[in-house]
Amino acid sequence: MPRERRSSERGINLTLTLLISISIFILDQLTKTSIKYLIAVGDSIPVIKDVFHITLVFNKGAAFGILKTQNSFFIIIAVVAAIFIVYSLPRLKKDEFFVNTAFSLLLGGIFGNLIDRLRFGYVIDFLDFRIWPVFNVADCAISIGAALVAIHLLRLKFKR
Repeated sequence: MPRERRSSERGINLTLTLLISISIFILDQLTKTSIKYLIAVGDSIPVIKDVFHITLVFNKGAAFGILKTQNSFFIIIAVVAAIFIVYSLPRLKKDEFFVNTAFSLLLGGIFGNLIDRLRFGYVIDFLDFRIWPVFNVADCAISIGAALVAIHLLRLKFKR
């Protein structure tokens, strides 16, 4: 395959990856901003009573609210992860669409929560299924992206 075609295909993959990341970031920030101005912290609006509520929470920690005093640590981890992903993206092969998608979701989610931590010192969470800690769109993207990376790594392991 000619070099120009490979680089244009990588450019298309990179463009798609960035579009997905930016879309996740924008959706995350729009939903957080909307919820923050619509309801007060701690208030909860039932969407499906006892199953799904919109509940505004300011999370200073990580998942389940752990490590609440470690905002700087989470910022550093997010920056390092984002740098790794941005560094890795142009090096992926065109047929690594699965990993591109995973990295897109991770990058959009990382930046969504990173901006919150930098602006407010906490992450805005609002999706409340009552059996799980309250979370947001960025958390969904990060979780799905991480699961896709894990699936990819397992597939590589079992191909050997």
